[in-house]
Amino acid sequence: MAPASPRSPGSAEPAAASLAASAPWDAETDDVLTCVAVRAETHDVKTFVLAAREPRTFRYRPGQFLTFAFEIGGETLHRCYTISSAPTRPHTLAITVKRVAGGPVSNWLHDHLAPGDSVRALGPMGDFSCFTHPGAKYLLLSGGSGVTPMMAMARTFHDLGAGRDLAFVHSARSPADIVFRDELALMARRDPALSVHAICEADAPGEAWTGPRGRLTPALLRETVPDFLERTVFVCGPKPYMDAVRAMLAEAGFDMARYHEESFDFGALPEAEQDAAREAEHALDDAPAAGVRSFRVEFAKTRRVLDCPEDTTVLDAARKAGIRLPSSCAKGLCGTCKSKVTSGTVAMTHAGGIRQREIDAGMALLCCSRPTSDLVIER
Repeated sequence: MAPASPRSPGSAEPAAASLAASAPWDAETDDVLTCVAVRAETHDVKTFVLAAREPRTFRYRPGQFLTFAFEIGGETLHRCYTISSAPTRPHTLAITVKRVAGGPVSNWLHDHLAPGDSVRALGPMGDFSCFTHPGAKYLLLSGGSGVTPMMAMARTFHDLGAGRDLAFVHSARSPADIVFRDELALMARRDPALSVHAICEADAPGEAWTGPRGRLTPALLRETVPDFLERTVFVCGPKPYMDAVRAMLAEAGFDMARYHEESFDFGALPEAEQDAAREAEHALDDAPAAGVRSFRVEFAKTRRVLDCPEDTTVLDAARKAGIRLPSSCAKGLCGTCKSKVTSGTVAMTHAGGIRQREIDAGMALLCCSRPTSDLVIER
C-alpha cells in the first residue's frame, strides 16, 4: 500500500477550522449533530462525541442536557441525555449512555451509532448546574449513570484550574461499573482540591473491591466528607438512590436550600410513568370544577377521545383517562411529549423544550398545554 500523500504546505488542516470557529451552535437554525467518536467507558457504557456539521462552538452550563430525536425502526423516539463533556472544551460535546436491557434507544446507540452518523438534538436546557446554583464548596453525589452531570461539573472546574473545593462520591454496583474511573483518579492526583470516592456493592470479575462497600450511609458520608453539612450538594441517580440521599441529608440537619437534584427521569422508566400517573389521578378531580369548561380532545392515530378541562394539561387528562403518551420531565423542558395539533388551539407555557418554528408549524408540548378549544392531536 502506498503511503498517504503529505498535505501540501498551503492546505488547511480540517481540525484548524473547528478550533477557529467562533459562531455558536444554534439548534434553532441547525439541529443536526454528527458523531465524530465513540469511546467505551465500561462494559456497558459508551461515550458518543458529537460536533456540528459546520465548525461551531457549544455554549452550555455544566449539568445541562439535550433532547434528541432518534429515527429508529421507522419511528421517532425522543430521549434526554446529559452533556457529560465540559463547556471549557467547546468544539465538541459528548453524551455518555448506559446500555439498558430492552431499551430501544440505548441499545441502538451502542449497536449502531458510529462516527459519521447524524442525529438531531434540541438544547441545551436545564438548571441543574453549579453555575446556576453556585457555592463556596461542593459535594457531588451520584449513583450509576447519574455520574454524567457530575462529571461535566468536575471536568469544568478542573479545566478552569480554579482550585474549587469539590468532593465527588459515586456509588456503583462493582469496580467494573465505575464510569470515568481512570479519568477521575487522574484529575484527583493533579488537583488537591478535588477528592474522589467510590462505593461499590460487590466485587467485579477479576477484581476484589477494597474500598467502601455497600450503599451510601450517614456514617460513610461523614467518614469520606466530614464537612458535608457545609457544602452545596448536587445529587443525580436512580429515583430510589435520590430518595434515600434526600432523606438522609434532611435527617442529618443539612440545609436543604443548598440541595439540588436532577428533577426528571431521563430514561422514562415504566415505574416513573406509573408514579406520575398516580400523582395526576390525585391532582385531578373526577369532574371539572364549577365554571370550568371542558373541551373534546381526539387522538387521531389511536382514535381515543377524552374530555379535558381548560385548567388541566392534555398530558394529565390523558393519564387520567388511561392513555399512555410519551413523556419524561412533565415540565416543558425535554420535548419528549411534543405532538402535532392538527386542529384547535392550546395555551402553552413551556420551559425551552420546543422551538418557535415548531410552534409555528402546529407543534405543542402536551405536558404544559391546556386546551382553549376542541383539539385533534396527531397521536
